[in-house]
Amino acid sequence: MKAMVYQSYGSPDNLGLAEINIPSIIADEVLVRARAASVNWIDWHFLTGTPFLARIMAGLLKPKNKVLGIDLAGRVEAIGENVMQFQIGDEVFGSTNHGCFAEYVCVNESELVKKPANLTFEEAAAVPGAATPALQALRDHGHVQPDDKVLINGASGGVGSFAVQIAKSMGAKVTGVCSTTNLDMVRSIGSDQVIDYTQKDFTQSENRYDLIFDVVANRSFSNCKGALTSQGIYITSEFSPILLLREKWISLIGTKKMVALPPNPPNQMDLVYLNQLLEVGKIQPVIDRCYSLSEVPEALTYFAKGHSKGKVIITI
Repeated sequence: MKAMVYQSYGSPDNLGLAEINIPSIIADEVLVRARAASVNWIDWHFLTGTPFLARIMAGLLKPKNKVLGIDLAGRVEAIGENVMQFQIGDEVFGSTNHGCFAEYVCVNESELVKKPANLTFEEAAAVPGAATPALQALRDHGHVQPDDKVLINGASGGVGSFAVQIAKSMGAKVTGVCSTTNLDMVRSIGSDQVIDYTQKDFTQSENRYDLIFDVVANRSFSNCKGALTSQGIYITSEFSPILLLREKWISLIGTKKMVALPPNPPNQMDLVYLNQLLEVGKIQPVIDRCYSLSEVPEALTYFAKGHSKGKVIITI
């Protein structure tokens, strides 16, 4: 099969298209003929080996896994003897820890769900690595309730565009923060109000929010606490031991809370929840650009600039 591989940490120039063996499945795995994958920040971190903490997972001196990509959508090609949820030919999507920038991918059945008929493979591949952290931030850490005032800082990106829609599905009143060129898109996905960060600083307004989700992590709790209600929660996508300590300290000294969103991988229960929203059209993936498998280096270069509108997709 064809796959985009790399042998050492560095820039996208380290990637190259190669012929490698189709992976072998074990008893609880599914072999998926991939039709699409998506680009996530973890791919960039594993490619570059930065920050150094990424090498604890990816390999200290060189990458343990030669194929990047954690999100995929495709058709089931073969199933292990213990697989109960899927049959050959099923259209599925999900997430695994590596290997999705390839024509075939082995995935544990617990990491997959059936693809809704109303989604293309490209749209389905956009979901796991972006919609899951948005869901976990809003539902599990933010405990969003109907009529809560929620602000999404970075509302036009992959995670942010899902966060706007998921918050709306929960009945929240959503304010999206983005650049001038993305205002119309953020309105179109359901944001009740939009703020152009090049023209206005949301932390300096008189508005107060029950939840601020700082997807782009370019503000801090100190910046944002004045824009929170008395019981408000600030959630940042940045995660580090120092932030965890600060989170614990803030929880002890006041009524406003801070959460450093832990990097939990997508799981089947969350994918089932998201699937229900996708099937009824309450959330819709936003796709910026599609690249072919041979264009993965260009896709990562574009993605790393941090200006994508929604998700960057690899069509396989």
